[in-house]
Amino acid sequence: MTTTTTLAQVYGEHHIHLRDIIPLDFNSIRSVPDSHVWPISDDFSSDHQLMVPIIDLKDPNAVKLAGHACETWGAFQVINHGIHLNLLEEVESEARRLFSLPTQTKMKALREPAGATGYGLARISPFFPKYMWHEGFTIMDSPTDHARALWPTDNARFW
Repeated sequence: MTTTTTLAQVYGEHHIHLRDIIPLDFNSIRSVPDSHVWPISDDFSSDHQLMVPIIDLKDPNAVKLAGHACETWGAFQVINHGIHLNLLEEVESEARRLFSLPTQTKMKALREPAGATGYGLARISPFFPKYMWHEGFTIMDSPTDHARALWPTDNARFW
């Protein structure tokens, strides 16, 4: 018998609490708070050329290449995915609209401590000694409820 564990179940064991969310206001901050200062790594040199792997979905080895990119980089860029540029531009526009909201508004769509979706830190954040320089909004199913919390009357474009 195979037991399926959902992402929400896994996250339920690794709660992120409201006290852990420290948004940075990049418009008013004058120095980096100690909570966000990462040590300089001996493994990284500013002379080093960084090229995120590019995965071409028309390549017959795309799955293997994506797996390798995840293992070695943790990220990759996808090309030849067939998604129209207009849709990508609309998604980017909505992301800008979301992240430009005041922090107090974004907190209305805060991810539950054991939840997987909504506004907040990356779920990998608790595994690091310092806070990451980002904020996130995770969508797995329909974002309708979160969109209504953020924009009570103008939310259809988001979902």
